[in-house]
Amino acid sequence: MKFRMGSPILIDHKNKEVKLDSSEVLKFDHLIVALGSVTSDFGIPGVNEFALGMKSVHEALNIRAEIMRRFEDLCRFEDETRFSIAVVGGGPTGVEMAGAIAELVRGPLKSDEATAAAHIDVRLIEAGPRLLPPFAPSLSERTKKDLEKLGVKVMLNTAVKAIEHRKIILKDDSVLNSEITIWAAGVKGSDAIAQLNLPTVGNRIAVEPTMQVKNYPYIWALGDIAGALGKDGRPLPMVAPVAIQQGKFIAKQINRLISDKPLGDFKYLDKGSMATIGRNKAIVQVKGIKIAGPIAWLIWLWLHLFYLLGGRNKIGTMADWTWNYLTFDRGNRHIMDSY
Repeated sequence: MKFRMGSPILIDHKNKEVKLDSSEVLKFDHLIVALGSVTSDFGIPGVNEFALGMKSVHEALNIRAEIMRRFEDLCRFEDETRFSIAVVGGGPTGVEMAGAIAELVRGPLKSDEATAAAHIDVRLIEAGPRLLPPFAPSLSERTKKDLEKLGVKVMLNTAVKAIEHRKIILKDDSVLNSEITIWAAGVKGSDAIAQLNLPTVGNRIAVEPTMQVKNYPYIWALGDIAGALGKDGRPLPMVAPVAIQQGKFIAKQINRLISDKPLGDFKYLDKGSMATIGRNKAIVQVKGIKIAGPIAWLIWLWLHLFYLLGGRNKIGTMADWTWNYLTFDRGNRHIMDSY
């Protein structure tokens, strides 16, 4: 196996070659496209300019740096100045982010400067009638209550019209102050597909049930970029389990072609969903089984450890998690900018 770091800018179908931005040309017999996804702004003005995304390490560092910088500013005030953080999007990503920020405020920041921490407001904004639409309504309600116990103000049926500098404009034209706005409202297929001249459906690559790209049987697509459909005829969710199953499936498909065997159709096996809300707080839904609270949280921890590669990584992560749990520590509070 050889690795090349670069961005694809052209597929030469006649010669079966991929040209990279480094000017290198790679030949192929089979090409697998797994470009992933990027933040979707849904055409809402100001998202790209004034909101922070969550799709890369760079963006994660920016979120952390902005929160710590605003907290340092707040520590200098001796009046009732308040600092607002808003997370837009009530799916698993938004719920987990809002819970993590609330725990950061209630734990390390409160220990550093209790008065300043008490002046931080955390909001979770969702356009729909409930959080976590893919989950059962009872788990959605439990999630809302758990977040509110952590101090998060949950705003349902609240659609965003535009985002401005330190402000959020809602559909009813009311204005929310927001020093930091984190966009977790959804994702779309990577913009790089526009350069590859492959058939698309929506913002994803159109694929056959075999996971071959339509009209190009020697090209395969998987994960967030692939527009594969589920049993209900709707696009499969943009989550890691789908990509993992599709990757294993495509490897078998290529082996079938090499062995002159007929191809099969991809069928996604939904093994359940889970989301962590905070310390000892999570929800798990598997088929008709619904679990919430500490047991769900332990299941979430165990599964994340299980999928880590290497015994050293598992032991090191377990040690870090144990230390953080016992001390309620979130590590050093140095402000690191990512450029």
